[in-house]
This record gives sequence, C-alpha cells and structure tokens, in this order.
Amino acid sequence: MSVVQVVVVLLILLIAVGLAAVRVVKQYEEGVVFRLGRLRAVRAPGLRMILPGVDVLHRISRRVVTMPIQSQGIITRDNVSVDVSAVAYFRVVDAVKSVVAIENVHVAINQIAQTTLRKIVGQHSLDDVLSETDKINLVIKGILDKATLEWGVEVTLVELKDIQLPESMQRAMARQAEAEREKRSKIINAEGEALAAAALGDASDVMMAHPLALQLRNLQTLVELGVDKNTTVVFPAPLMSTINELTAFLTRETKAATTEPGLAAPSSLLPTRTSFGDGGVSTTGRPDSTPATAGLDR
Repeated sequence: MSVVQVVVVLLILLIAVGLAAVRVVKQYEEGVVFRLGRLRAVRAPGLRMILPGVDVLHRISRRVVTMPIQSQGIITRDNVSVDVSAVAYFRVVDAVKSVVAIENVHVAINQIAQTTLRKIVGQHSLDDVLSETDKINLVIKGILDKATLEWGVEVTLVELKDIQLPESMQRAMARQAEAEREKRSKIINAEGEALAAAALGDASDVMMAHPLALQLRNLQTLVELGVDKNTTVVFPAPLMSTINELTAFLTRETKAATTEPGLAAPSSLLPTRTSFGDGGVSTTGRPDSTPATAGLDR
C-alpha cells in the first residue's frame, strides 16, 4: 500500500469524522448534549460540534405545541352524561428537565390533561359547564401548570372545544329556551300595553280640559279615512252630538227670525230635521235642498 493511498484513506476518515461531528441546531431549538451518558451542556442554535461516538445531541423544540385532548365521557355533578373534548397549548421552557425529568413529555401531558379534564368537569353541573367555560379552562390550566413545571414545560392555554349532549337533553333545553323566549315576549307585550294605557290616560285628561281637541281629533280621523277613497263614512258619536246641537241652534234662530213682524225667514235658516236610523243620517227641511244620507257603520 503506497503512501498516496494511505493519505487518501486518512482524508476520507477525517471527512467522515468531521461530518459526524457537525450538528445544526435550528433557531427554535436547543441542543442537550450527553457525553458518555452524563449531561454535558446545552447548545444554542447554530452550527455545533460534538465528539462522534462519545456525545449524543438531543434537539428540543421551544415552539408552542398544539395538543388536542380527545373526547371524554363525563358525568356532571347533576348526573348528566356529556362528551367533552378540549385543546391544550404548551411549550418547553427548560430543555434539560424535558429530557431528564420525564421520558416522553408529549404523552405525559396528554394523559394528565385527559384525567384533569374529566375530574374538573365532573365537579360542575351542566349549566356551569355550558356557561362558565372560562373558569373551568383556568382551573384546568392551573392544575396542569403545577404538574408540568417539574418537567420543564409551561401550559399556556387550555380551551374546552366541544360539548356533546344527549338528544333528550337537547330537546329539553330547546323547550326551556322556547318557554323562556315566550315569557319574555309576554312581559314585553304587557309592558307595552301598560305604557300605551298610560299615554291614553294622559291624552284623555288633555281632551277633558280642552273639548275642542276631541272634535279636531275626530275631523283628523275622517281625513285619514278619506285618503283610501272609502265609500262609507263613519261619524263618531261626539260628531253626532255636534250635528244635533247645530240643528237645534238653527231651529232657534229660525223661530227668532219669524217672530219679528214683517220679517220672513231666510231659506238658509228654515227648520231642518235630522234623523238617525239604520239607513244613516238624513237632514231635510229646505225646499232647495236634497236629503243627504251617509251610511253609518256600527
């Protein structure tokens, strides 16, 4: 074997050893180095060198990990069976503890999250589980933090993701919600009627103090009825009284005019007669006038 061949073999061995000794630690990782089974050091991100066959490098991710917690069949405090699933977010804060203190940190967190979820939800009633999810999330997070900090892991967030109820319970809750909405509707309707009655009472007091206001309101009602081109005109009872009073006034004026000597009653002041019947209102008495009849709806 020549010298050249020996040099080539040595170069190949050096290159192989060099490649085996080079390790790359990414930006979101930390490297934990063990030398002959003993903890040696923690390597920061970048290009790092180790001794091949002597050192072992464990790369630990420092990113936040999203871990779904599978659905758990849980019986609540009021004996309702529900299926609850959740999701947990955690990250490694101590790379050495995550390697030395526990064998598989992901499996451990998954198992303890499931048992904690079952325990905490079972201590609450169904109404509390549905309405106080934020409090339950905080309680579960606090319990997980106490256990995982010893493993170099921090739980950043726990959220209940889905709550499955039995069909019978869903129907019962639907009926309860419908009854609640119907109760609110009746209460709102009653409050509206009370306010309307109070407003009408105030309006009646004003009309009692000002009688002409009622007549103006009647005339306004007639105008509103005439907008739709109705063939039937409805005369309110107060307006009938006004017509009678006007007829009596014209009769008195006619009698007063005829009693004076040498004066003849003008045709505009001749006695008139107003009758109210099922057919309507009829006014007669002047020779040059024709009976006017208006239908009266009852």
